[in-house]
Amino acid sequence: MSSFSKGRADQPLIEAAGEKVAISICYEDTFTSQVRSGLPEATMLVNATNNAWYGDSFAPHQHLQISRSRALESGRPMLRVTTNGISAFIDFKGQLERQTAQFAEATLTHEVQPRTGYTPYIFWGRWPLGILTVLGFGLWWHFKRKAT
Repeated sequence: MSSFSKGRADQPLIEAAGEKVAISICYEDTFTSQVRSGLPEATMLVNATNNAWYGDSFAPHQHLQISRSRALESGRPMLRVTTNGISAFIDFKGQLERQTAQFAEATLTHEVQPRTGYTPYIFWGRWPLGILTVLGFGLWWHFKRKAT
Protein backbone atom coordinates (compact mmCIF):
# COMPACT_ATOMS: atom_id res chain seq x y z
CA MET A 1 0.00 0.00 0.00
CA SER A 2 2.87 2.41 0.60
CA SER A 3 3.77 2.36 -3.10
CA PHE A 4 0.39 3.86 -4.10
CA SER A 5 0.33 7.47 -5.14
CA LYS A 6 -2.26 9.91 -6.35
CA GLY A 7 -2.66 10.20 -10.11
CA ARG A 8 -2.76 13.41 -12.13
CA ALA A 9 -5.90 15.49 -11.80
CA ASP A 10 -6.19 15.89 -15.58
CA GLN A 11 -6.58 12.22 -16.55
CA PRO A 12 -7.57 11.54 -20.15
CA LEU A 13 -11.09 10.25 -20.74
CA ILE A 14 -11.58 6.55 -21.35
CA GLU A 15 -12.56 5.60 -24.88
CA ALA A 16 -15.14 2.86 -25.54
CA ALA A 17 -16.36 1.94 -29.04
CA GLY A 18 -14.76 5.14 -30.33
CA GLU A 19 -16.65 7.34 -27.84
CA LYS A 20 -15.10 9.35 -25.01
CA VAL A 21 -16.64 8.43 -21.66
CA ALA A 22 -16.58 10.46 -18.44
CA ILE A 23 -16.57 8.03 -15.52
CA SER A 24 -17.52 8.79 -11.94
CA ILE A 25 -17.19 6.34 -9.09
CA CYS A 26 -19.68 6.05 -6.26
CA TYR A 27 -20.86 9.45 -5.04
CA GLU A 28 -18.52 11.47 -7.31
CA ASP A 29 -21.56 12.19 -9.46
CA THR A 30 -23.01 14.28 -6.63
CA PHE A 31 -20.26 16.82 -7.28
CA THR A 32 -21.20 18.65 -10.45
CA SER A 33 -17.66 19.94 -10.95
CA GLN A 34 -16.34 16.34 -11.02
CA VAL A 35 -18.70 15.39 -13.84
CA ARG A 36 -18.30 18.72 -15.66
CA SER A 37 -14.50 18.29 -15.82
CA GLY A 38 -14.90 15.67 -18.59
CA LEU A 39 -17.19 17.84 -20.69
CA PRO A 40 -17.74 18.75 -23.47
CA GLU A 41 -15.32 16.07 -24.76
CA ALA A 42 -17.26 13.14 -23.26
CA THR A 43 -20.20 11.90 -25.30
CA MET A 44 -21.67 9.86 -22.44
CA LEU A 45 -21.39 9.47 -18.67
CA VAL A 46 -20.90 6.33 -16.60
CA ASN A 47 -21.38 6.03 -12.85
CA ALA A 48 -20.25 2.83 -11.12
CA THR A 49 -21.30 2.59 -7.50
CA ASN A 50 -21.87 0.29 -4.55
CA ASN A 51 -25.11 1.25 -2.82
CA ALA A 52 -25.08 -1.92 -0.67
CA TRP A 53 -24.24 -0.19 2.57
CA TYR A 54 -27.40 1.95 2.36
CA GLY A 55 -29.60 -1.13 2.72
CA ASP A 56 -33.32 -0.65 2.20
CA SER A 57 -33.34 3.14 2.60
CA PHE A 58 -34.13 6.13 0.42
CA ALA A 59 -30.41 6.66 -0.39
CA PRO A 60 -30.17 4.43 -3.51
CA HIS A 61 -33.25 6.15 -4.94
CA GLN A 62 -31.81 9.57 -4.13
CA HIS A 63 -28.51 8.60 -5.78
CA LEU A 64 -30.43 7.59 -8.91
CA GLN A 65 -32.10 11.03 -8.94
CA ILE A 66 -28.68 12.68 -8.66
CA SER A 67 -27.47 10.69 -11.67
CA ARG A 68 -30.54 11.82 -13.60
CA SER A 69 -29.66 15.43 -12.76
CA ARG A 70 -26.11 15.02 -14.11
CA ALA A 71 -27.47 13.58 -17.36
CA LEU A 72 -29.91 16.47 -17.77
CA GLU A 73 -27.48 19.28 -16.99
CA SER A 74 -24.77 17.79 -19.24
CA GLY A 75 -27.08 16.75 -22.09
CA ARG A 76 -25.38 13.34 -22.08
CA PRO A 77 -26.76 9.86 -21.50
CA MET A 78 -25.79 8.27 -18.18
CA LEU A 79 -25.09 4.57 -17.77
CA ARG A 80 -25.46 3.76 -14.09
CA VAL A 81 -24.07 0.48 -12.74
CA THR A 82 -24.61 -0.58 -9.13
CA THR A 83 -23.84 -3.65 -7.04
CA ASN A 84 -27.29 -3.89 -5.47
CA GLY A 85 -28.77 -0.44 -5.92
CA ILE A 86 -30.66 0.61 -9.01
CA SER A 87 -28.77 0.23 -12.29
CA ALA A 88 -30.17 2.28 -15.12
CA PHE A 89 -29.85 3.78 -18.56
CA ILE A 90 -30.72 7.48 -18.39
CA ASP A 91 -31.17 9.55 -21.54
CA PHE A 92 -29.73 13.03 -22.14
CA LYS A 93 -32.93 14.61 -20.82
CA GLY A 94 -32.60 12.82 -17.46
CA GLN A 95 -35.40 10.36 -18.23
CA LEU A 96 -35.10 6.72 -17.18
CA GLU A 97 -35.00 4.52 -20.25
CA ARG A 98 -34.40 1.18 -18.51
CA GLN A 99 -33.66 0.23 -14.93
CA THR A 100 -33.27 -2.76 -12.64
CA ALA A 101 -35.03 -3.37 -9.36
CA GLN A 102 -33.05 -2.82 -6.19
CA PHE A 103 -31.55 -6.00 -4.63
CA ALA A 104 -32.17 -7.95 -7.86
CA GLU A 105 -29.47 -9.70 -9.88
CA ALA A 106 -30.02 -8.63 -13.46
CA THR A 107 -28.39 -7.92 -16.78
CA LEU A 108 -29.53 -4.71 -18.37
CA THR A 109 -28.89 -3.92 -22.03
CA HIS A 110 -29.89 -0.93 -24.08
CA GLU A 111 -28.69 0.99 -27.11
CA VAL A 112 -27.21 4.35 -26.17
CA GLN A 113 -26.98 7.42 -28.42
CA PRO A 114 -23.82 9.42 -27.65
CA ARG A 115 -24.26 13.22 -27.62
CA THR A 116 -22.01 16.19 -28.25
CA GLY A 117 -22.39 19.93 -27.86
CA TYR A 118 -22.90 22.37 -25.03
CA THR A 119 -25.71 22.88 -22.58
CA PRO A 120 -25.89 26.17 -20.68
CA TYR A 121 -24.46 24.36 -17.66
CA ILE A 122 -21.47 23.01 -19.60
CA PHE A 123 -20.82 26.46 -21.05
CA TRP A 124 -21.41 28.65 -17.99
CA GLY A 125 -21.03 26.26 -15.05
CA ARG A 126 -22.24 27.72 -11.75
CA TRP A 127 -21.52 31.36 -12.65
CA PRO A 128 -25.16 32.35 -13.31
CA LEU A 129 -26.25 30.95 -9.95
CA GLY A 130 -23.47 32.82 -8.16
CA ILE A 131 -24.33 36.09 -9.90
CA LEU A 132 -28.05 35.69 -9.12
CA THR A 133 -27.25 34.92 -5.48
CA VAL A 134 -25.12 38.05 -5.11
CA LEU A 135 -27.78 40.17 -6.85
CA GLY A 136 -30.49 38.67 -4.62
CA PHE A 137 -28.58 39.47 -1.45
CA GLY A 138 -27.84 42.94 -2.78
CA LEU A 139 -31.53 43.60 -3.43
CA TRP A 140 -32.49 42.16 -0.05
CA TRP A 141 -29.95 44.39 1.72
CA HIS A 142 -31.05 47.45 -0.30
CA PHE A 143 -34.75 47.03 0.55
CA LYS A 144 -34.08 46.08 4.17
CA ARG A 145 -31.95 49.22 4.64
CA LYS A 146 -34.59 51.34 2.89
CA ALA A 147 -37.36 49.98 5.19
CA THR A 148 -35.54 51.05 8.36
